[in-house]
Amino acid sequence: MNLVVKCPTCKTAVEWTKDSQFRPFCSERCRLIDLGAWGSEQYSVPVSGLPDQSDAEPLN
Repeated sequence: MNLVVKCPTCKTAVEWTKDSQFRPFCSERCRLIDLGAWGSEQYSVPVSGLPDQSDAEPLN
């Protein structure tokens, strides 16, 4: 029994096998749409607990 996942872009069912060339995406088109969204900063990874910049030493 193979695992079936939904394409992150279009939600089409995709069989998760070594033959699925674009997994987890259903096609190159969906893969490139997702890559473009990352490149244009539509997605971001949340960051918490950044150090206070006022404590940083200046770069000389």
